[in-house]
Amino acid sequence: MPKIDVSTLPWRSGTSYPKAFHDGSEGRARRVLGRAAGLSQFGVNLTRLEPGATSAQRHWHEAEDEFVYVIEGELVLVEDDGETILGVGEAAGFKAGVANGHHLINRSDATALYLEIGTRAARERGHYPDIDLAYERDEKGVRFTHKDGSPYES
Repeated sequence: MPKIDVSTLPWRSGTSYPKAFHDGSEGRARRVLGRAAGLSQFGVNLTRLEPGATSAQRHWHEAEDEFVYVIEGELVLVEDDGETILGVGEAAGFKAGVANGHHLINRSDATALYLEIGTRAARERGHYPDIDLAYERDEKGVRFTHKDGSPYES
């Protein structure tokens, strides 16, 4: 089994969201472990959230399962039904096709670290219940649009 030297992988910051939706993501960084291992069917990221940062805009996926596991710190899981605190050793999962918008927020004073694991579906649609944003991935690539399907201007 090929060993990955995680300490040599770069931290990737930022987001591919349209500029209007970058707020909160400035304090998020990921080490992309799955790609480093050559995995193609699911992704694995070691994700760091600084105090005040969010994992993503609140969203859900039609075709991709997601799973998170907290390694260090404390995070608040925000879902349609409310908020839940996740501490070290706790996890949450999100089944594909379940319309439950979710994301993580670091409301503590310390950095949090967690694993995020998810399916890599060839075709995917993501929904963002709180904002005018939709996501689509297919053979044409990745696109963020308004909910009505019209493109965002760069």
